[in-house]
Amino acid sequence: MTGTLVNFAAILVGGALGLLLGSKISQKLNQTVVSGLGLFTFAYAISLFLKTENPLIVLGSLLIGILLGEWWRIEDGLTRLGEKLEARFNRGSRAGDSSRFIKGFLTSTLLFCIGPMAILGSIQDGLTGNANTLFIKSILDGFAALAFASSLGVGVLFSSVPVLFYQGTITLLAQQVQKVATDSMMNELSATGGVILAGLAISNILEIKKIRTGSFLPGLIIAPLIVFILSLLK
Repeated sequence: MTGTLVNFAAILVGGALGLLLGSKISQKLNQTVVSGLGLFTFAYAISLFLKTENPLIVLGSLLIGILLGEWWRIEDGLTRLGEKLEARFNRGSRAGDSSRFIKGFLTSTLLFCIGPMAILGSIQDGLTGNANTLFIKSILDGFAALAFASSLGVGVLFSSVPVLFYQGTITLLAQQVQKVATDSMMNELSATGGVILAGLAISNILEIKKIRTGSFLPGLIIAPLIVFILSLLK
């Protein structure tokens, strides 16, 4: 759990610095930094997708994941959670700040939770106690939280809570996951996560087109499951 706790702290510290420096950072500089993060996220997403051994598995995982995500209303649930946190901890703010809080919470939560570093790093931490991968992720998340908090506000800080539970749960279940996980499973999971990250970059960071990326999340479970089923059929 060491790596997850460091990641949790890095987001809080980075977010707090972003809030403190927000008024001192020009809007133009802020937009440029966020755009840079968006472009990096998109490029990183492409590199993840290229790890796939079978693009049809990624496509199937996304389609099934979207159906499940919309059925379970994951995106709406994240939005409602953001609204509740905003109402509880952001009282007295202007009406226009509500959507800003929710956007900061959703964008940061998806960005910090999606990707192979969160999953592989948590598994590595749980099995061997080696948290180097999560330490690297913590540095990246800390800088991202600083940039996002300066423009999107206090909602970014609260994204540290889902990260704590998400990565902590994976760490605690690492041994059980590792028993059935194969390289092929992790490759397809990474590729599926890459597509979701690309959607996040386009929708929430670069703001080119609105995409309900939260509804894509079940695809991260479906991808390795499809690989496992196909391995049984061989």
